[in-house]
Amino acid sequence: MEISIRRDIGALNEIFDFVDSCSSRYNLDTGVQFSLRLALEELFTNIVKYSPSSTNSDIGISLEKKANRLILQVVDFHVAAFDIRNVKDADTNKPLDERTPGGLGLHLVKRMVDSIDYEYADGKSKIIMTKILE
Repeated sequence: MEISIRRDIGALNEIFDFVDSCSSRYNLDTGVQFSLRLALEELFTNIVKYSPSSTNSDIGISLEKKANRLILQVVDFHVAAFDIRNVKDADTNKPLDERTPGGLGLHLVKRMVDSIDYEYADGKSKIIMTKILE
């Protein structure tokens, strides 16, 4: 299943509806559904926030079930490369007042899925996440 979402924070409900529809179609449990919603909310929000005026193009999202794996892809167009795998993990052991702001959302995304891949070519940025189903 795939969807094209306008580059606007107000489109988050469309993303949640998409995840709910996929969850129903693939018979996913609520824990997996929650993980997908959280990961997509974080990634989508970051894309809109950090590339707001770079393009007016929509953001592509797809979710596919293959055997016991879910493959979730988020595709952004006409943007600079940004590989989230290279973002340093947040130090969750430090007290809050000693932490550097930022990065906690991507830290959580990395823990919600089993693997993350990244592809970039000709202004097309693609994040590919895999979640293994029990």
